[in-house]
Amino acid sequence: MPPRFVSEGRNERPADKLFGRRLAIHQFFGGGRVADIVLWREKHLSGAILAAVTAVWFLFSVVEYPFLTLLSQITIVAMLLVFIWSNAAALFNWRPPKIPELILSEKAFREFALAFHYKLNLCLAFFHDVAMGKDLRLFLLAIASLWVISVIGSIFSTLNLLYFGYLCIQILPVLYERYEGELDHLASKGSRDLKKLYSRFDANFLNKIPRGPVKEKKYK
Repeated sequence: MPPRFVSEGRNERPADKLFGRRLAIHQFFGGGRVADIVLWREKHLSGAILAAVTAVWFLFSVVEYPFLTLLSQITIVAMLLVFIWSNAAALFNWRPPKIPELILSEKAFREFALAFHYKLNLCLAFFHDVAMGKDLRLFLLAIASLWVISVIGSIFSTLNLLYFGYLCIQILPVLYERYEGELDHLASKGSRDLKKLYSRFDANFLNKIPRGPVKEKKYK
């Protein structure tokens, strides 16, 4: 059994962490409320979101409930609630509903748009660097991963894949936080074994591929 490591220890090197991260797992997910939900720091909210997503998946994937029918029925219920609330506000001296401000304020929308733009640029920059082939090992790993995803996508429906992905996001990080030392140890050992395997593959196959002569540049 691999030895236990203290997850917050100062003697751990970033290379020994999963994916070479330098931040704690909570900071890795942004350190805000999203990280609290993913790591189940707010158990009631995390459980409610998981139950809601599971209910949606069950309706559309298992029961095969029509999306347009559900959307229309939800809209009808929402309109009835707003109608009752608006008319009861005058009788009971309540504050009338302000749906646009309640659901999404302008400030929240701008913050979301800026965060999405920043993350999208990072993803595109990473894709560009990988596609350029600067790191051949990473390039081959990306090709193999995309091929595996394409095969899985042809077997399962998109909704099932999205639900499975959400379950992974909701369950795996909290399990990793609990068993961080053991998993980092196994990941580090696996990474070293993969590097050895790639070195053998490079020496026995890639280096034997004939390449054209490299022309030396003449400098005056």
